[in-house]
Amino acid sequence: MIHLISFFKSHSAIPQSIFSLGQQKTLFGLALLLLALLYFRFHHQPPLPPETAHKEIVIEVVGEVQKPGVYIFKHSPTLSEGIEKAGGIKGQTLSGKDIPSETLETGTLLNVRKVSSQEIQIQIERMEAEKLIVFSIPLDLNRVSAEDLCLIPGIGEALAQEVIAYRKRRKGFRSVEELKNVKGIGDKKWKEFKPYLTVRPKERDESL
Repeated sequence: MIHLISFFKSHSAIPQSIFSLGQQKTLFGLALLLLALLYFRFHHQPPLPPETAHKEIVIEVVGEVQKPGVYIFKHSPTLSEGIEKAGGIKGQTLSGKDIPSETLETGTLLNVRKVSSQEIQIQIERMEAEKLIVFSIPLDLNRVSAEDLCLIPGIGEALAQEVIAYRKRRKGFRSVEELKNVKGIGDKKWKEFKPYLTVRPKERDESL
């Protein structure tokens, strides 16, 4: 802003007869308008329309597949896509219609097992706590062990045991907010632990 004003002042040596007083006021007004437009252009840009957050979906596939491992998707994959990403089932040629069109969420573990030569069982579980923590995926309060809870910053062995004891007495957590009722966890600690925890529905098996 200072440089632009100096620029206009630096031309004050132009003979006064060229511009009348009214014209000078008009030019000064245009200069101020230009400065205002530049200021709002670079310092007060309206926020861009929010774009859809691109969230990675982490899936692990183990058992009777060609390439067991952890795979990352750019969308929520189906059960068929998860198996296909792992190279397919060993010794089996299955089309997409042979596998249930289950949509998987992040942190899912697919355990593929051969029950017999004619039957394949795909067990839908959760990845190990260490892997979930690495990928910033919440742990399930109703399935996590005391050792797993100790992986969360701020939770020691004593507090982890309190969480497990409360879960046994109440026969499970109904929500993460219920964690506030555990001895030694107040509102402040609950807010710190909340991103690391969740309450999930029961898992199930899929047999082909």
